[in-house]
Amino acid sequence: MLPEVGSMVYVQSFKHDGSLHRTWCKAFVLEASERMIVAVTDRAWVIEGDGRKWLTREPAISFYYPDRWYNIITMLRHSGIYYYCNMASPSVYDGEAIKNIDYDLDIKLYPDGGYQILDESEYAEHARTMNYPDTVREILQRSMDDLIMRMDIAESPFGKGDIEHYYRKYLKMHWEAE
Repeated sequence: MLPEVGSMVYVQSFKHDGSLHRTWCKAFVLEASERMIVAVTDRAWVIEGDGRKWLTREPAISFYYPDRWYNIITMLRHSGIYYYCNMASPSVYDGEAIKNIDYDLDIKLYPDGGYQILDESEYAEHARTMNYPDTVREILQRSMDDLIMRMDIAESPFGKGDIEHYYRKYLKMHWEAE
């Protein structure tokens, strides 16, 4: 099942133990295929698992894959495009929301091409307390290596112009929808 292009969907992230991690209340679907779902959040409410709410400040174009153990959120800021890559289970769409399991580790890619691996201590703690299976830990390590390689060779969506293309597409579709 795939969301309809041009529709609004929820995005829900869970933890390995099944608890709700985070919900984005509206994501505009730009593309939906068996290969990936591309969605945009723009001034969307986000509800944390503990009930806290906040509003996104800038447009973000997100890439969800049914066969990769990560998703990619690109934030369009005045200072450039920042990529926030979440190590997570493959994403599924269930008719209401794009869903995945968040595995704590993140990679932030800066406009200058440098990157930083985030939340390693949170990953280590949750791997222990939630008993991440060795197979999951191995898959996550291979997936992180794969993701960094894709960043290094500027494979889509990390290529020059990829995000600008999707943002132009979003603006065109959004204005046509109104």
